[in-house]
Amino acid sequence: MTSYIIKRLLGTIPVLLVATLIVFMMLQLTPGDPVLLLAGERATPERIERITADWGLDQPAYMQYFSFLGRIVQGDFGISITRNRPVMDLVKMSLPITLELSLAALFISMIIGIPAGIISAVRHGSIVDQAALFGSLLGVSIPSFWFGILLMLAFAVRMQILPTSGYGTLAQVVLPAIALGTAGAALISRVMRSSMLEVMQQDYIRTARAKGLSERIVIYKHGLRNALLPVITIMGLSLGWLIAGSVALEMVFARPGMGQLLVRGILMRDYPVVQGMLIILVLCVIIANLVADILIAMANPRIKFD
Repeated sequence: MTSYIIKRLLGTIPVLLVATLIVFMMLQLTPGDPVLLLAGERATPERIERITADWGLDQPAYMQYFSFLGRIVQGDFGISITRNRPVMDLVKMSLPITLELSLAALFISMIIGIPAGIISAVRHGSIVDQAALFGSLLGVSIPSFWFGILLMLAFAVRMQILPTSGYGTLAQVVLPAIALGTAGAALISRVMRSSMLEVMQQDYIRTARAKGLSERIVIYKHGLRNALLPVITIMGLSLGWLIAGSVALEMVFARPGMGQLLVRGILMRDYPVVQGMLIILVLCVIIANLVADILIAMANPRIKFD
């Protein structure tokens, strides 16, 4: 297991390098000049030249990239242009808020998606199965921010039982978590159903039934563990998607997380903030996938020898 984890950790290094290069090149090709934003509209040419030199923008692009990469390795994402604060300080304030929403959404996806997939597979071809398939298709198709607005209108404006915005309490995370976790629940349900149908046709399932075991034991003890392997992979991917997908919902529900910080950074052309947020989001996705791979290796020891 240790060697497997080390190999997976080493495999993330090229991914991170490619991600940093893509983020750097995207912002290099973005229209606009951050120097003019720093210097102001009435800045003299001397001031513009001095700011350009201070930020290293007078260097070739490859030198700027290596300088950018060196700062990232040291945990330094630069200083925010608009807020005049280290980007890492802004990350420390906003990341817990985004993780709270993402983990809550993942929990909702699991408690809805896994049971729905199991029931749909066990009752394959029935009305319940057709209803679950229709619900999962609907959940994947509905945009999370639009669904969030509907939930806000229903439970916050009409019924007035949940708050419309903010963070810090359980009630304030319920609506955005449901809106964000619905699509994940639909995806997990479909994968759980397909995996469960495949597992229930295996020889060891027929053997367990031939021994006279109850259907509940056959499903939950012998079938569920193997059927969960692809679901664990999807859950790892879903966590990364949920973290990245929280951008729109944090704007809808006025949550001061990474999404809101990223959008404001883009609108204000605050390049250090945008670069830092994108790198952190990529890192969260990579860590989520790594954790999912480790969980799969723990659930299926044969993977350790591949």
